[in-house]
Amino acid sequence: MKTVIFDLDGTLADTSADLLNAANSCFLALGHKTFLNLTDHAHIALRGGRALLKAGFDLEEISYTEEDITAEYPLFLNTYEKTLSVQTSLYPGVRASLKMLKEAGFNLGICTNKPAYLAEKLMSNMNFRAEFSSLVGSDSIPFKKPQPEHYFESVRRCGGNIEKSLLVGDTITDFDTARAANVPIVLVDFGPGHHTIEHLNPDAFLSDYNDLFDICNKLIS
Repeated sequence: MKTVIFDLDGTLADTSADLLNAANSCFLALGHKTFLNLTDHAHIALRGGRALLKAGFDLEEISYTEEDITAEYPLFLNTYEKTLSVQTSLYPGVRASLKMLKEAGFNLGICTNKPAYLAEKLMSNMNFRAEFSSLVGSDSIPFKKPQPEHYFESVRRCGGNIEKSLLVGDTITDFDTARAANVPIVLVDFGPGHHTIEHLNPDAFLSDYNDLFDICNKLIS
């Protein structure tokens, strides 16, 4: 059965504001005077909480170690879990596009480097979890993107097969994952990290979710 696997953050939904706010709560508690903002730092949210914490320390121009980041990470996760769907929203056309794919018999799954419990909660809060036959997070198995095993597990849990699957993502991590898995890659070019993928050569760029159905039918024979 044909299978389409999606990244989550920056691909299905714009989660950057809630992620930045969770990181800023850590900096506020630390007494920082400068904070991350959507204009300059939204793209960093695509790399996860630890990257945001490092960016905040860099912005404050103070030295830090990996141990400092590790110490703040639980507070970040705790805050984010409580507020992860305050400003987050699906991109335009996502619901209708995925409904069309499902009605045509496609399997749908999620492969994200977000911890699985956070991804599950976010998708449930947005009333969108039931659309997906699988959701594999960063802690679901001992591998995560760009290691292809993470993608393979997402397809397997969908009941699909690798030869008739593709990945929809928005970062070089997704690109590298698909290339390692030897499957087509579709990159959305409207998210906060769009400028980081312009030099890549995916099988297709996606500028409008209304075009996804035709792209998938073309790339999966």
